[in-house]
Amino acid sequence: MFQDVTLKELSTLKKNEEITLIDVRSPSEYNDATIPGSLNIPIFNNDERAEVGTLYKQVSTNAAKERGLEIFSAKLPDFIKKFSKISTQKAVFCWRGGMRSETAATVLDLMGIHVYRLKGGIRSYRQWVVQTLEQMEFQPRSYVLNGYTGSGKTAILQHLQKDGYPILDLEKMANHRGSIFGQIGLEPNNQREFESLLVQDLLRLQQSPYVLLEGESKRIGKAVMPDFLFDKKEQGTQLFIDLPLNERILNILDDYQPWEHQEQYMEAFRIIKKRIHTPIANKIESNLENGEFYSAVQLLLEYYYDPLYDHTAEQYPNKITIQANNNTEAIKSVQNIVNEIQVG
Repeated sequence: MFQDVTLKELSTLKKNEEITLIDVRSPSEYNDATIPGSLNIPIFNNDERAEVGTLYKQVSTNAAKERGLEIFSAKLPDFIKKFSKISTQKAVFCWRGGMRSETAATVLDLMGIHVYRLKGGIRSYRQWVVQTLEQMEFQPRSYVLNGYTGSGKTAILQHLQKDGYPILDLEKMANHRGSIFGQIGLEPNNQREFESLLVQDLLRLQQSPYVLLEGESKRIGKAVMPDFLFDKKEQGTQLFIDLPLNERILNILDDYQPWEHQEQYMEAFRIIKKRIHTPIANKIESNLENGEFYSAVQLLLEYYYDPLYDHTAEQYPNKITIQANNNTEAIKSVQNIVNEIQVG
């Protein structure tokens, strides 16, 4: 017989042994939000879930159950096979720890595959995330990377993380680069997914003496930073990365690769076009149309992004400016400043 476990019990089990979490909801539900690190082995695909749901609402519970059993029975061999390939302990969950996870756990048990079932499903996990963030008092000191667009702040953070520095990569959690062009080529995470990823890192770093993060706006794509973290960022030690214009342009081209999504970049530009002096705006649009991306980026920086950032930077009169010729020099300077302050 399968065993029901609470979220707290599951967390304890994960500390003691390797456990794979399996979300048995439909792919669309899984993509909308899940427990980080979970696999998706769905009982129903998106269309099947919609069909069973319609029967439940418009006909009867029994009609929905019968149709659901008919659909699931046909895919049982493949379902069992996928679970058999997972060598670790396993725990299944659905939305509320209801019929889908119970059905999956029962069938697997009959086939000799032991699984745990998360009591309360992902709903209980979501409640824990919200409660944890509401009560969070994040202790580490914050060092905040600022700088003009293209200063390589995200790349610097990622490099520092590889070197073992404690990092909060908010853009990665939001899956958005934090600008009007920030979602192109990406699928931004919604608030639920962002918070699920965020709470994991906050708890992991809670005992660290400090963290490094980027000077983001409160909204990053579809996600909004919690008030306590935004305040922590605002009150942190502000480091301003100052790179040459040419280096910043090359950073942007390397990161965004506008030639891969040319039409989408043009559409995004048209949203801000009216905020730029008309002759310059027309020149940028022409450059984008003709694939002259270096020139387009340069004009965007000089006539749009840099003036915007100058206004924002006035909020931090005591910032520490880091003059660097490239990302490598900037990384070394950030390391030296952080190490000196922490030792001092």
